[in-house]
Amino acid sequence: MSIVGRIIDGLRAIGRTHAAAPGGRRVIVRARYDAAQTTTDNHRHWSMADGLSANAATAPQVRRTLRNRTRYEVANNSYAKGIVLTLANDTVGTGPRLQLTGIAGEDARQIEQAFMGWAVSIDLAEKLRVMRMAQAEDGEGFALFISNPLVASPVKLDLRLIEADQVATPLWYGYRPSGPEAAEWVDGIIFDLAGNPTGYHLLDRHPGDIGGAAPTARVVEAATMLHLFRADRPGQRRGVPELTPALPLFAQLRRYTMAVIAAAETAADYAGIVYTDAPAGGEADQVEPMDSIHLEKRSLLTMPGGWKMEQMRAEQPTTTYAEFKHEILNEIARCLNMPFNVAAGNSSGYNYASGRLDHQVYFKAIRVDQTRIAGQVLDRIFAAWVQEAMLIEGFLPQRVRSVDTDWTHQWFWDGHEHVDPAKEANAQATRLTSLTTTLADEYARKGQDWESQLRQRAREMALTRLLGLELKPAEGAPVAPAPSPTDAPNPDAGDAVDA
Repeated sequence: MSIVGRIIDGLRAIGRTHAAAPGGRRVIVRARYDAAQTTTDNHRHWSMADGLSANAATAPQVRRTLRNRTRYEVANNSYAKGIVLTLANDTVGTGPRLQLTGIAGEDARQIEQAFMGWAVSIDLAEKLRVMRMAQAEDGEGFALFISNPLVASPVKLDLRLIEADQVATPLWYGYRPSGPEAAEWVDGIIFDLAGNPTGYHLLDRHPGDIGGAAPTARVVEAATMLHLFRADRPGQRRGVPELTPALPLFAQLRRYTMAVIAAAETAADYAGIVYTDAPAGGEADQVEPMDSIHLEKRSLLTMPGGWKMEQMRAEQPTTTYAEFKHEILNEIARCLNMPFNVAAGNSSGYNYASGRLDHQVYFKAIRVDQTRIAGQVLDRIFAAWVQEAMLIEGFLPQRVRSVDTDWTHQWFWDGHEHVDPAKEANAQATRLTSLTTTLADEYARKGQDWESQLRQRAREMALTRLLGLELKPAEGAPVAPAPSPTDAPNPDAGDAVDA
């Protein structure tokens, strides 16, 4: 044994003496993960892996680059634009509807109608759609509470949307926070020791504006700022564009499409080619190489002796072109939990079962997004609206103008239309008959308030009887169970039905 080998064996023996297990046994523990090994084959693939924290990985310059590239791609790529628009439309739809559960009767309906009237006056649904699009393109959306005297409502509360670029700590302009806030801030957001945001650094204008002096920042209170984003790592304070993993794929899709078009145009530029099977120096007339022959329509041509002419065959797009676009679009949409047929706007390759199965995952992701919007944006908007509405004399019912009022509520969103309405109606009737669902749940699936729908139905039935009309269900149509006496309207609680 060589000297080096004896030294290695000696080191191993020392290691064994120090690896004592319970009971006095000496053991050697070795553990390996293939994915943790760096080899000549994988070192380039893992060369960019780092151990940065969530906030360090989303540094201002990194987020700025990702935002700029994502906006460029969405502005110039039809698929990217359609995906972002579809995501915002499916998530927000025509806007959320408020239902108070802590207040009953006519008071609840009056407050709900007042809030929805205010929401229409400030175009809340459109602003939520823009914030949802900003989350996909910029990684986050901001809105600032302001007072707008032009709002057509007694409540003058309004929202001013702000791009993520404008919420920043302007270190590059010589500003650096000092004092208690210095230890707890992350590019544009100031936090207390418990991790709650206490203020935001808001630039007086967009840093991308043309001309003018460098923007300066002011600190606005956290109570006046809405911040919509999705945290993918613990401790993450700022968002990155949701389309970030798909940016290289969008570029590949555009490059491949342009390459296919260029190849097809190149092939179309040539009507044919003249060639000979004769060997070099064989029996064939001399022809100038690269010479062109102008052809006349509907005419016969004679070729030089020993030469033939063959028309160019168009081989673009290739048979794999559609398959490539299908696969790359499927991969692009996966980071948004969006199925291929929604991203491509094409369901020709789907049957009923596969289409519905893919949509189940997508609709679940939409519900998660709606819950995030409700928690980060809508609940705070409603609280600010109530706070101002309470100060307006006679605007809200007197009974609810108390600190003890229970403002518990929920939000209804647009429902998703079923592919087969007949099957859905039968399933709904079965659930109601077997008492495995409620009218509130069934109407919520369609984004409707069950109380409002039943009251409208009662008015329709009363008018039908008044006019002497009789509506009979179609033969074989499912019949929902009649409501129990306990579900009947209670006039004492303000639930009397107005016929």
